[in-house]
Amino acid sequence: MTRLAADAAGTGALPPLVEPHPTLTRREIERYSRHLALPELGSVGQRRLRNASVLVIGAGGLGAPILHYLAAAGIGAITVIDDDVVEASNLQRQVLHREADVGRRKVDSARDALLRLDPTMTVTALNDRLSADNARELFSRHDLVLDGADNFATRYLANDAAELTGTPLIWGTIIRFAGQVSTFWPGKGPMLRDLFPDVPAADSVPNCAEGGVLGVLCGTVGSAMATEAIKLICGIGAPLVGRLLRYDALTADYSTLQFTVDPQRPIVADLREAEEACSALSGGANIKGTDAGEPDVGTDDLSTDDLSTDDLSTVDVASLAVRLDAASEIHDLLAVVDVRDDWERELSAIPGSMHVPLERIEREGWSAVSDVCDGASEMVLYCKSGVRSARARDRLAAESPDQVTVRSLAGGIDAWERGRGTR
Repeated sequence: MTRLAADAAGTGALPPLVEPHPTLTRREIERYSRHLALPELGSVGQRRLRNASVLVIGAGGLGAPILHYLAAAGIGAITVIDDDVVEASNLQRQVLHREADVGRRKVDSARDALLRLDPTMTVTALNDRLSADNARELFSRHDLVLDGADNFATRYLANDAAELTGTPLIWGTIIRFAGQVSTFWPGKGPMLRDLFPDVPAADSVPNCAEGGVLGVLCGTVGSAMATEAIKLICGIGAPLVGRLLRYDALTADYSTLQFTVDPQRPIVADLREAEEACSALSGGANIKGTDAGEPDVGTDDLSTDDLSTDDLSTVDVASLAVRLDAASEIHDLLAVVDVRDDWERELSAIPGSMHVPLERIEREGWSAVSDVCDGASEMVLYCKSGVRSARARDRLAAESPDQVTVRSLAGGIDAWERGRGTR
């Protein structure tokens, strides 16, 4: 690793992060000639890029443009970590992958794409999830980390690992039409926990699958993150240390929020809190199935009494399946309601479920579902992963008749398909 020693002298002009590579080949001079023509970057800056080692967390919406532009810029060594596979729904925004890559591991698809772009670079593909077990070691052996994760737990784990190892971290997030970018460099400015002290609940903000995302937004935010990486490596410009860049694609509005170190914030001493958040995320919140890291649970192993869980506001897949497979007189007491949009039901739906979109429930309350719940003593709401159905449950709970129990299906249709072996 070639990262220079960090200087804690504030957030003004920052030194280059990486020592320059000794030379550029004639082919590299030709390839990067547009960089070499920039006085701020030039030959020395390009040699710094060629000597840099970068870790990218995620090969998805943000990771794809980050990886593509860093490889094109001449980064010498890139490690990408991701434990997911390419799905058809990824192709709308994850431009590194192709139709032919659907079903492949994302890191393998990403590695092949980067090596097609630059066969001379070094690409390490880790089919894994960032964890408390590997984070410190991975951060310590790279000059810089870019966080393209899609969940709060991993973002805070990355922040804490950066703080413990002194590794600069470039952070970005997207949802719907909005994105944010910042740079966290331990000892030189505030960190994520100075801006957002606590790990939010996993379902406090809808993910891209639930809330949607404009595909090209990933390119805008990911490119901004790659730009920050180049600036840090070469020691040029003013990086987003102590600043949060905010972008609204609908209004074409950019704004910057300044923030400082919170002197009252506890210093990160270990990865324990972030590890617990990641464990809760991977636990799947009552999701049963191999994709959640648990053995499959057959419906024959449960009785109808198992519908009630420790959290009476939710029901798990196996318990709901028992009820739906039961005799009709029991089934008739249960109403299953899909709160997703019309187009989502065309892809999959729980057999026998009725459709009342979340938008209508939030607008009309109990009157939106009173007809479909006629005669039932129990209502189970579901969406894709459980976020929207939890919102619908909260909206209905205050107005539901005393004799009707309203619950949300933990893990949504995704958990249902895993648990029932339909995916």
